[in-house]
Amino acid sequence: MNPKKIFLVLLFFINQISFAQTKPYSIQMAESFMTWHKDSIAVKEGKPAGWDYEQGLMHKALEKVWYRTGDGKYFEYIRKDLDRYVQKDGSIRTYKYDDFNLDNVPTGRALLMLAQQSQPEKEKYKKAADLLWNQIENQPKTNEGGYWHKKRYPFQMWLDGLFMCEPFAAEYSKIFNKPEHFNDIAHQFALIEKHAVDAKTGLVYHGYDERKEQKWADKKTGLSPHFWSRAIGWYAMALVDVLDYFPENHPERANLIKYLQRLAPALVKYQDSKSGVWYQMTTQGTRKGNYFEASGSCMFVYTLAKGVRKGYLSQIYLTAAKKGYAGILKEFVEKEANGSISLNKTVSVGGLGGTPYRDGSYEYYLSEPIRKNDLKGVGPFIFASVEMEIAAENSLGKGKSVAVDNFFNHEFRKDLNGNQEAFHYTWEDRQHSGFWVWGQIFNELGAKTTTISAAPTAQNLKGVDVYIIVDPDTKKETVSPNFVQKPDIQAINNWVKAGGTLILMANDTSNCEIPHFNELAKAFGIEFTNKSRNMVQGTQWEQGRLDIPAGNPVFKNTKTVYIKELVTLHVKTPAKAILKEGGDNIIATAKVGKGTVFVVGDPWLYNEYTDGRRIPVIYENFSAAKDLAKWALGVK
Repeated sequence: MNPKKIFLVLLFFINQISFAQTKPYSIQMAESFMTWHKDSIAVKEGKPAGWDYEQGLMHKALEKVWYRTGDGKYFEYIRKDLDRYVQKDGSIRTYKYDDFNLDNVPTGRALLMLAQQSQPEKEKYKKAADLLWNQIENQPKTNEGGYWHKKRYPFQMWLDGLFMCEPFAAEYSKIFNKPEHFNDIAHQFALIEKHAVDAKTGLVYHGYDERKEQKWADKKTGLSPHFWSRAIGWYAMALVDVLDYFPENHPERANLIKYLQRLAPALVKYQDSKSGVWYQMTTQGTRKGNYFEASGSCMFVYTLAKGVRKGYLSQIYLTAAKKGYAGILKEFVEKEANGSISLNKTVSVGGLGGTPYRDGSYEYYLSEPIRKNDLKGVGPFIFASVEMEIAAENSLGKGKSVAVDNFFNHEFRKDLNGNQEAFHYTWEDRQHSGFWVWGQIFNELGAKTTTISAAPTAQNLKGVDVYIIVDPDTKKETVSPNFVQKPDIQAINNWVKAGGTLILMANDTSNCEIPHFNELAKAFGIEFTNKSRNMVQGTQWEQGRLDIPAGNPVFKNTKTVYIKELVTLHVKTPAKAILKEGGDNIIATAKVGKGTVFVVGDPWLYNEYTDGRRIPVIYENFSAAKDLAKWALGVK
């Protein structure tokens, strides 16, 4: 190869590395992982890929990056990997129901995600999730009602099992209306708090044997003899994840939060003051053989950061999380020559009993191999990275409320249980028709998302900072639609003048009740026309392309978007068009009193066009959704 070609090759790799370094660490690690496991997730060295909890851990990590980026490649990776196991009848290849092994449950979280998406085979994922649910329903229990970790570990509860089982069980219970099961979920945590918490340190022992028969079990307490960071990490993550689904009004919810609040100061107490990370053996510090361990450190950072974001923990714990994350990047993360990154110093495994027998001693925990890029570390690293990336911008919309209308747009469908549910441009709708992705963006910016299901009176708009009205129903969509009326216009106008931000999204004239909606828009100098454009034929995506010039006051980080079948606008003072195409006004804003109005002729930011699964990557609708969210929240 001549010198010029060598120089060009080197320049290419330098550029690749430089580009990788500009990406958030969550993306860098997710992309690195997908280069190690291109077509399936092989967990056990020298053995074929199979249904496994590390697989489920990585699916959840990739799902977090998907919702964080709107890049559909992460969704496709999860779906393709699961399709290697889930058969059309819902059976799961390599899964053994009769093992009653809690480690087989966490991959079910990805099944639940897929079951809630718009796609042809969603029913098979629901059936596979039902199979795991049936395992939980029949899982052997201790005399007090605690799940055995595995059938072959009778009368034993391990901390690992709380993460393996309960987040899936909580989400399943919420989706499929099993309210009675939340009592059982809470009971599992209560038993750990009763038996495994050490009063002196505030930490939690790895496991306990109810019958006190195991050689590793203390003859009086049944407890294992040591604190192992990853086991405590599984428990801590289980707490913050279960709370995502636990009903707000459930009497045990407060106790779960108390458990987390009890544990957090203990975690910080044993955080290494210099490095910011945690030791393999949590309390043993510099004792001979002990070492800084990656997976437990990542789990603790994730728990503390998410606990703060969700309001369970005070802000002081974010300081500890930031210190821990900086330590993780320094102690464990390694940049490779090809631009990827790796995670060092994850202990391969840790258990109790079995064959060969694991006695739970200090020496045992230190005898297990330390691995590079072990998925039990890589997954939590992505978890922690996503949380720290959210923390960097979570204050932008703190204390603000974003409401979507469910009065003028009020459509229903059958849910997964066959019951009626509101859908179409709702925060809860995770299918193509919903605003789930956009809602996640608002939430990660620190704002609270809510729904206004009644007419927009002064009382109903009180405390709302951003009000979004989308595609009011026509008579063909709803039997008794609620049309915009003069009192509605007056209430909204007063609210905007007082400082509210109003977002109006219409649709093409055949799918939106334009006349009454127009009366509201005209109050701010904007009118929907009778002209529809960007009439896309099939997958001729370019017919929906709109380029956003540099310097746009709203879309500061977005260059190209996709909007199909939109209605154009007439604009007059005080409004002004901020996006035009071919002589048509596409998007307009207006400053009215202390407030602001944004108007566009299509609901283009619903999941189908923001989650990266459908339209080509050139169209930056996810970026546009984030830009608009920031603008609406007043971020300069």
